[in-house]
Amino acid sequence: MATHSWRDTYKGMSSDNIKGLVLALSSSFFIGASFIVKKKGLKKAGASGVRAGVGGYSYLYEPLWWVGMITMIVGEIANFAAYAFAPAILVTPLGALSIIISAALAHIILRERLHLFGILGCVLCVVGSTTIVLHAPQEREIESVKEVWDLAMDPAFLFYAALVMTTVFILIFHFIPQYGQTHIMVYIGVCSLVGSLSVMSVKALGIALKLTLSGMNQLVYPQTWIFTLVVITCVLTQMNYLNKALDTFNTAVVSPIYYVMFTSLTILASVIMFKDWDRQSPTQVVTEMCGFVTILSGTFLLHKTKDMADGLQTISRNSKHSEEDGFGDSDGIPLRRQDTLRTT
Repeated sequence: MATHSWRDTYKGMSSDNIKGLVLALSSSFFIGASFIVKKKGLKKAGASGVRAGVGGYSYLYEPLWWVGMITMIVGEIANFAAYAFAPAILVTPLGALSIIISAALAHIILRERLHLFGILGCVLCVVGSTTIVLHAPQEREIESVKEVWDLAMDPAFLFYAALVMTTVFILIFHFIPQYGQTHIMVYIGVCSLVGSLSVMSVKALGIALKLTLSGMNQLVYPQTWIFTLVVITCVLTQMNYLNKALDTFNTAVVSPIYYVMFTSLTILASVIMFKDWDRQSPTQVVTEMCGFVTILSGTFLLHKTKDMADGLQTISRNSKHSEEDGFGDSDGIPLRRQDTLRTT
């Protein structure tokens, strides 16, 4: 009886969820690496031109930045495909793995030291991700992009979208000119809010393409192209402000804070639009939330210990009056604007 009950509770993941899981995992590897490559490109561009953090676009002429950009695009394509097969509650939290990749590569390439407790944070991210994977809801059966459009036109989601857009405009036109260079939450807030809408549109577009490839052409519906326009607009906005955040603040701080805000808002948007939790028991919902909190704890621990390590390294370098590694001018105070000799 006990074995039968266990099997009833854990019937296994559907084939679509497995495809989404594999795509999401590969996406995390590409995106995690792209953060580091883009950071290196931004540093090189900033040494010979106007930094992105103060409005410059010299990084567009830097090949290394483009390598990072292409790597991120590959990761985003895999992520895009994952949303077509699996619910956002499964796909989005797996982005925590990109933080682990980013932290490990930052330790090796950017010399941003990874503490022992940072490793513990990585472990917590893996545990939390595994918990969510094992209890993720099955993907909602959708037969037309019109059905997704009806979900988007639900009053609850329309209210959420209006609230997000209002907040984004306030951040861009009021807070960024005053606080963008000193408060990391301003840039990250824009990226995360816009990102929650882009994921919903990406999921809708992914479903439309999946249905089209299966023989049910969705490209004839105007809703498909509306979702495409929203995706393009949101992605360009995210890319612009994420570049500013990466160039202005420490990579080890940008990555986890962006992940936490982006994931939280995306899950909220998905619950409102696709009503994922309506197909789950209270136990499954609580377990997923515990997994998510575990991931949040891991990212917080990772970034706090990274902050401590960077501070110790900066003090050590200053006491020895050493500039041997060439990174002493930009990564010492991760939560504030990086000091630079460049005038604006």
